[in-house]
Amino acid sequence: MTDMSIPPTLDPLVLPRDGDEGAPGDETGPAISPLRPGSDPAKLAVAGQWTLIRRRFLRNRVAVVAGVVVILLYLVGVFAEFLAPTSPSAAQPRFTYAPPQDISLFVTEPDGSRRFLPHVSGYKSEVDPESLRRTFTIDEEAVIPIGFFVEGAPYKMWGLIPMDTHLVGPLDPTQPMNLLGTDSLGRDLLSRLIHGTRISMSIGLIGVASSLLIGVVLGALSGYYGGWTDLLVQRVIEVISAMPTVPLWLGLAAAIPLTWSPLKVYFIITLIVSLLAWTSLAREVRGRLLALKNEDFVTAAKLDGSSERRVIFRHILPSLTSHILAVVTLAIPTMIVAETALSFLGIGLKAPVVSWGVLLQDAQTVRTVATAPWLLVWPAGAVVLAVLSFNFLGDGMRDAADPYGH
Repeated sequence: MTDMSIPPTLDPLVLPRDGDEGAPGDETGPAISPLRPGSDPAKLAVAGQWTLIRRRFLRNRVAVVAGVVVILLYLVGVFAEFLAPTSPSAAQPRFTYAPPQDISLFVTEPDGSRRFLPHVSGYKSEVDPESLRRTFTIDEEAVIPIGFFVEGAPYKMWGLIPMDTHLVGPLDPTQPMNLLGTDSLGRDLLSRLIHGTRISMSIGLIGVASSLLIGVVLGALSGYYGGWTDLLVQRVIEVISAMPTVPLWLGLAAAIPLTWSPLKVYFIITLIVSLLAWTSLAREVRGRLLALKNEDFVTAAKLDGSSERRVIFRHILPSLTSHILAVVTLAIPTMIVAETALSFLGIGLKAPVVSWGVLLQDAQTVRTVATAPWLLVWPAGAVVLAVLSFNFLGDGMRDAADPYGH
């Protein structure tokens, strides 16, 4: 009689130990697929949600680099006074539209030897006999030594601490050092760009915080309660979405009185760009709450005696992390571009406030761009860098918020 005995069942949860050799044809593998090659499945099986999120985020190298760039931009904004070589409003009438100076590390002595001396070359001016315009060229023979932690223009750190130390600058504060060139008034573009980083980046952050609060609260109430609450919120969203964004921004910004202080204008511009940016997030939250409010874990929370507020904000909203992160991180660059566009058109922030949009006002004519292209390249490059970094960071955070997704 043929042997009909059944072979012992292989337990797929039991992992082979080091040195064990499986029988030919065995296709058993680990029960837990590691999120990263070389990861310990046993540790991943008991890892918390934030551990899994961190592991997956660190695997996305583009998102990590973008996150580092975003952090550096905010650090530049926080320590703008210290990092800027001089005051952003300090004019140099003798050096209007002066070109950028390059940093050199060695100087050539009269005997032909080379000596280590970080420096920039000075300027020499020439007058065009036809247009009678003064132009600047780099004078290689004029050596202006530079150094770190030098004394320069006095300032107040964060408006509180009097200081006069700058990270880098000329050893002689009376000598010019314009690494990115100067504008029509001879103001150092690098110092203005650094100070503009604080304004432009903070407008995006504060604006997103405002729209996040409005969008999450209204979207959660609309999706959870439904009925007339849902009807009212959705009609408001439809009315706002139907309005043309750019003309509405222009109209609201143009209505700002000219007599208002720069600080008040700053907060009004932030409010304008944030009031129109919460609608998409509210729709995302509403749709997810409509799908989740009848799930078993929500019913269990209600039976356990949880209040409606706790059910919404403690049990349902944490499961929407990936959607909220995706919308929020994409909203920050949108607000940065909005402020830049309004300021560029002259109806947003105005001097003496310095932002990337205000800096681009100096590059509105073809003649200016042709004679001083650095006035367009560097502020526009800062906007592009910030927008791309936020987009890449948002993609990485969205993927990491769902560590089990593919």
